Amino acid sequence: MSIQPEIVHRVYAAKKDLSAAEDLILDYIPFIKSETAKAIGRAPIEGNDDELSIAMIGFHEAIETYSKERGAFVSFASLVIKRRIADHHRRENRFRAEVSLSATVSEDEEISIADTLESPERPHDDINEREAVKAEIAELSEQLKSFDITLSDVATNCPKQDRTMEACKNVLGFARSNPKIIQTLKGTKKLPISIISKGTGVDRKTMDRHRKYIVTLLLIYSNGYESIRGHLKQVFNTEKGGAEA
Repeated sequence: MSIQPEIVHRVYAAKKDLSAAEDLILDYIPFIKSETAKAIGRAPIEGNDDELSIAMIGFHEAIETYSKERGAFVSFASLVIKRRIADHHRRENRFRAEVSLSATVSEDEEISIADTLESPERPHDDINEREAVKAEIAELSEQLKSFDITLSDVATNCPKQDRTMEACKNVLGFARSNPKIIQTLKGTKKLPISIISKGTGVDRKTMDRHRKYIVTLLLIYSNGYESIRGHLKQVFNTEKGGAEA
């Protein structure tokens, strides 16, 4: 109880200061990993377990929505993280149930982000899934407006070459394992290209050329768009030995 006032002070400061939020998240990484481990039954692996990224997002959400009336911050953050991960598992289980009934997608049939965003009503989707995708696309479209991006922009900005697609995939993986990248993107509405380039080795020109596509990917993978994400997994060819995006 004696440390509660200090935590509350830091949380309220983090609501207004991105740097303070980053520091708070970094200090509580052990707590976030612990909550993730409780949810998946083992220690999470950075860059591999979606649940860890979701837990970090949940912690940041807890910072933004916390008030003293909600009680102890740590307890509140734990509840938010659990809800986020539980919702993720529910949607993932529904998606896996559908995939198990389908044949492995061939390279010629792989779905691009443009396909997913422009054609949510795919023949093999059931009614609930179609409605979920429609709702997520509408929400994503609204969120993209603050970045001056439209879904049409995304469709025309998709990488055409395997090498470029792999570069975008590396950017996504790096950002998901470094939450401050996402925080900076959302806070400034700008992609921190220099930081990402230094961390991944991806050419700055490549990122600048496909900025709208990359920004959209980062938003999708940091805002719980589970139905869209389910379709995008096929782009990264996870079923044929590729690293999961």
